[in-house]
Amino acid sequence: MKVSVRTVNRVWGHWMKNKEPLSLKKFGRPKTFLNEADKSLILRIHKEQNSGARRLEKVIEHRYGRRIPRNAIHQVLLENGLASENKNKKRRRKPWIRYERKHSLTAAHLDWHTSKVNGKEVCVVLDDSSRFILAGGEFAAATGKASIDLVKEVLENHGDIWRIREIITDHGTQFFANKTDKNGESQSAFSAFLARNEIKHIVSRAKHPQTNGKIAKWHHTYEK
Repeated sequence: MKVSVRTVNRVWGHWMKNKEPLSLKKFGRPKTFLNEADKSLILRIHKEQNSGARRLEKVIEHRYGRRIPRNAIHQVLLENGLASENKNKKRRRKPWIRYERKHSLTAAHLDWHTSKVNGKEVCVVLDDSSRFILAGGEFAAATGKASIDLVKEVLENHGDIWRIREIITDHGTQFFANKTDKNGESQSAFSAFLARNEIKHIVSRAKHPQTNGKIAKWHHTYEK
């Protein structure tokens, strides 16, 4: 039926607790419904500006302090024959790709997180394929040594099954040397440890949190 395990557990848990089916909810944000005054305002400003929804959104917000979503403005223009549908925007331009390794223990994510509950520094090693936590702990400080010890724990506990080929981290100082020496070279103790154990260190692109999104989601679950 193409239903995820998580959804099955959620539905079953609700039934066991309340003895009634889980009510279905619509996905996404609630739809914005405009009153007649807002529609008249959109049409009047469009007559003045002769612009599309993007421009009208800014003009209305600047001039009247009224925040009307761009899509709602576009819908009013469509209903009145003042705009046309862009077919290219109504379909997904690229197919959805689930980025994960095919096999467990081929790649793992590491990231540090400061807990809002107890103030501890939390770090885990998360398997990219299965999302299984291979090692982890709560620490007084986020250090490179603690990061190395966690990877050592994974190698000791799971190395006889398969040795991790790649470790994915951000540019945190626990993992990555942001400063270079007089020779223009830089290598953190963590990177050196990975190199000695023939593990490739993949550093996420700057300002691209999606690379480590799996472990960021785990941190969210940890806080809950």
